[in-house]
Amino acid sequence: MKHEIREHDGATVVALTGDIDLQNSPEARKVLLSCVEMKRPVLVDLSGVGYIDSSGVASLVESLQMARKSGSKLALVAVSDSARRVLGLARLDKVFTICATVEEGLSKVR
Repeated sequence: MKHEIREHDGATVVALTGDIDLQNSPEARKVLLSCVEMKRPVLVDLSGVGYIDSSGVASLVESLQMARKSGSKLALVAVSDSARRVLGLARLDKVFTICATVEEGLSKVR
């Protein structure tokens, strides 16, 4: 798994690529939580994620919970088909704000 962090119109965009599995989820968790700690809106770009397992999903859920506790917002953007299937199976597609593009995500987290 690789990640890229960039600022975009007042939000932090975290682009994750590759597989987010038991081996890589601790790194994903660390990256996401550090971005949420900045108390700015966070957009998690999952367009490059080929596979995500329950440990990766747990990292996303923990980040969302932390964002909500801190009064910030977190949304998933450009979610790959494989990641969307996993989120749908866990019914988390109803819990997360999921947007097609970064621009749409920005409008949802402001």
